[in-house]
Amino acid sequence: MEKTFHLRTNARDEMIEITRELETWITETGVQNGILIVSSLHTTAGITVNENADPDVKRDMLMRLDEVYPWGHPKDRHMEGNTAAHLKTSTVGHAQTIVISRGELVLGTWQGIYFCEFDGPRNRKFHGKIIG
Repeated sequence: MEKTFHLRTNARDEMIEITRELETWITETGVQNGILIVSSLHTTAGITVNENADPDVKRDMLMRLDEVYPWGHPKDRHMEGNTAAHLKTSTVGHAQTIVISRGELVLGTWQGIYFCEFDGPRNRKFHGKIIG
């Protein structure tokens, strides 16, 4: 089973939790056991699993990624000017694999799945595939 999801981002850099949207889809499919692969369909946006309890974690992650990959570095040659977004996406990764057990995603107490925007705001897509 596969599905493409759509979302609108609102800032140049942001992390949008997509866990509930994926959980709802898994429930609708009726799959009890398997694997979910979720992938960003962009070179300047990624997917990660991280803490979903303290919003400062998202803020800190975005801040530190900006420190490592600042916008407008004088040595960047990419004509679109978004080299930082490409580097951030390669660091975070474009996809995650999560186990499905008894119809639920196997995530830790504080874990959530995030769509990571690094070149917004934009209309974006991510794709889910369930194997099982």
